[in-house]
Amino acid sequence: MPIHNTIVDARATIVRNRSISRDVSIITLDCPEIASKARPGNFVNIKVSDTTQPLLRRPFSIHCIDGRNLDIMVKSVGCGTEIFCKAPEGSEVSVLGPLGNSFGSDSSGFDTAVLVSGGIGAAPMLFLEKTIISGGGKVVNLIGGRTREDLLSINLSNCMHATDDGSEGFRGTVVELLSSELPALKKQGVLKVFSCGPTPMLKALAGFCRQNGLCCELSLESVMGCGIGICYGCSVE
Repeated sequence: MPIHNTIVDARATIVRNRSISRDVSIITLDCPEIASKARPGNFVNIKVSDTTQPLLRRPFSIHCIDGRNLDIMVKSVGCGTEIFCKAPEGSEVSVLGPLGNSFGSDSSGFDTAVLVSGGIGAAPMLFLEKTIISGGGKVVNLIGGRTREDLLSINLSNCMHATDDGSEGFRGTVVELLSSELPALKKQGVLKVFSCGPTPMLKALAGFCRQNGLCCELSLESVMGCGIGICYGCSVE
């Protein structure tokens, strides 16, 4: 992963912490140093505690930018994310970013963006959607989860849902939903697929896009050590 000169390590204040589901929160950070530089698809590495537990920073996609603030969508799955989800408003965290490669969101190369997300993979999609729409592009969101409780479509527009158990929307995977909707979507002009979610979903989606001649960009969810490629602990190369 390339090291960018725009990366900063900033102290950020939690200005809002709100729960949106049984295990997912959206945390708003006052962090103008990173908010001014971030692009859709970037992530940040956050030291959620000033103690040694947890030792490593945790990576989070940037959910949305609003002026000097950035929103982080967090799913509580372990010690670090649980601490972050319970952090009180007014407390501070250390934020390293913006990190990673951003999505190619310039809408001059396509007519309609198809945003495909699974579970917490919906986290970067609001930032991406707003950027594409502001550039004159159209957006369709395909959102998948095991059950309706796993669907994270808050504030997203033009949404279609897929659940493994059929509790909401299409019964099946989100890739199967894309397959069923592809003829209708193609009527909206040139398509480009953007996706974030579990690795098996991304592999299936990449294969589907390859078979159908669709351009796609994928954002991986894997946990990493430093986030800038210097610790030699990269989980994906």
